[in-house]
Amino acid sequence: MSTVQGRLRIAVQKSGRLADRSLDLIRDAGLKWVKGHNDLLYRVENYPIDLLRVRDDDIPTFVADGVCDLGIVGENVLEEGRNGGPDSKEKNASIVMPLGFGRCTLKIATPPTLAYDGPASLDGLRIATSYPKILRRFLDERGVKADIVVMRGAVEVAPRLKLAAAICDLVSTGATLEANGLVAKDTVLESQAVLIQSPVAPEPALQQLLDSVIERMAGVVSSQGAKYVMLNAPRSALDEITAILPGAGSPTVMPLMGRDDAVAVHAVCQEAVFWETLEKLKAAGASAILVLPIEKMM
Repeated sequence: MSTVQGRLRIAVQKSGRLADRSLDLIRDAGLKWVKGHNDLLYRVENYPIDLLRVRDDDIPTFVADGVCDLGIVGENVLEEGRNGGPDSKEKNASIVMPLGFGRCTLKIATPPTLAYDGPASLDGLRIATSYPKILRRFLDERGVKADIVVMRGAVEVAPRLKLAAAICDLVSTGATLEANGLVAKDTVLESQAVLIQSPVAPEPALQQLLDSVIERMAGVVSSQGAKYVMLNAPRSALDEITAILPGAGSPTVMPLMGRDDAVAVHAVCQEAVFWETLEKLKAAGASAILVLPIEKMM
């Protein structure tokens, strides 16, 4: 049962690349949070929910131990914590859903002077990283025996300082690697923000609220990038136009007043709708095409 009677707790990153987006997601799910007397605890005004703002690497533990019911954390942080062995508590924090933001990649990177032809090229070398458990698993699965140098920051300088021959670090744009004369090679882990849930059930009176929060967040995530498309189409071109609509599934088709040869088509498109898509729709006979953003979807 949750550690705070009568209230749910959600753990979010206090500062860093996921902090603001996590609070945005919670707000978009209809939870009106306000800052408390300190920066650790935010309270939700319209529901019995607290937001606990902590270090990102503490979030999996807080959720696994039932201190928090839900948490928003990067997969890289979750996986690094979950690799602690069969008795690791972090393994009990389950992923509810990916959230679609905070995307990055954990990659092997080397200087151009190192001849790299796959992970086997690292055999017998030293690799610097802030994710030793994830990297060790990656190497063990490929039978590579390498020494891991653990660094908590500025990993990219390790080859230049002769601390290691290669690095394993998070890459977003690749600009930091390039600035340090490194080239990204193999991908070790694809990461994004995920919603995780505690194995410790909340008190029964809060279970419905917990389920509602998860469902609302799922609706927010589903609406990200989705568009509502409305158009008029000739009946004879309906199949062709439906095939052009990206990720639309089965659209809603309605008759147009006074016309038997044309219909109105409404569709939720889960994929991006580009100008090229509109041009294809128009070329197929569509007219009066409108593309609208979707704020919420459930």
